[in-house]
Amino acid sequence: MKDKNKTAYENLHRIYDKHRRKYKENSDSKQMCCMWSTYDPPDIIECTEPFCDIEETFGICIEDDDALELYDMDLDEATKRIMKMKKRTC
Repeated sequence: MKDKNKTAYENLHRIYDKHRRKYKENSDSKQMCCMWSTYDPPDIIECTEPFCDIEETFGICIEDDDALELYDMDLDEATKRIMKMKKRTC
């Protein structure tokens, strides 16, 4: 089980790095919110490119409430949440 979580974390971290780099103002704090601009955050985060990448990579559907909660998590918390979400069906 630890290997699955490690792989999931690594996959999520790749997505995080890809999107965080677009916003030079964001430090590498491992906070999910850093995948969007912190100076001009989006009004709606579900269906944004970072979440679309996460949905595709993990085979999950991120609903509105999930998106808001994931946005406020760090990568460790988000990995655990995503692994639980994988058990749900779209």
